Amino acid sequence: MKQETPEKGKPLISVNHVRKVYRMGDEKVVALDDVSLSIYKGEIVCFLGTSGSGKSTFLNMVAGLEKPTKGEIFIGNIPIHKLNEERVTLFRQKNIGFIFQAYHLLPMLTAQENVSLPLIFRGVDKKKRTKMAKQMMKAVGLSGYEKRKPTQMSGGQQQRVGIARALVGTPKIIFADEPTGNLDTNTTKEVMNLIVDQVRSHGQTLILVTHDRSIANYADKVVTIQDGNILNVEVKSQTQEASRQEQAGQKEDKK
Repeated sequence: MKQETPEKGKPLISVNHVRKVYRMGDEKVVALDDVSLSIYKGEIVCFLGTSGSGKSTFLNMVAGLEKPTKGEIFIGNIPIHKLNEERVTLFRQKNIGFIFQAYHLLPMLTAQENVSLPLIFRGVDKKKRTKMAKQMMKAVGLSGYEKRKPTQMSGGQQQRVGIARALVGTPKIIFADEPTGNLDTNTTKEVMNLIVDQVRSHGQTLILVTHDRSIANYADKVVTIQDGNILNVEVKSQTQEASRQEQAGQKEDKK
């Protein structure tokens, strides 16, 4: 399968000096502390860290699920940090897909109906979304499972449905929060290969959040995060020299 090479030039996602502070009574908890990062079109980026490191908070910031206390977040030319709830919701529906650890499938719907959900929010007519959902289920190896309910499927099959749902509208960006956390080792490999093959073939950008170093091996760029700070940015692709320069710049800023 042909792989898309991540583009040089202007980043798809720009995170500039983002800080996130939660208030718990009289106490302040700093979840992210002056974080800056660029992510390019077609990149697979993994945020690696333990529970409480700030990696999921970062994902929520970029997806517009939470607002930063300080700083800026741009996707293309769109200032995500400035959008109101209605506008950021519409943006997510058109541009972003989510893969969750706990699958988050609706139990009363069939697999095909679950896959079709994002297309309903986009206003795709029933005939077209049924066709698109069937094609996507075939792509993830679930032909013949269209009418099954989630409770009639294994964990690996349910995650494949979740992947199909995230990818069905070919969104620009896929966010995957511990996507294999509930899966065994063999199923984890199958699911990760499936996700990577799909996003590579469509030139999509994938942002992974995990504590598992083996998952980080699938990424072009591995961002190690701890206590709300980026400790290291490991770039595996030579096409991302701009990111290497960015890392060097961050070190200079902190001196």
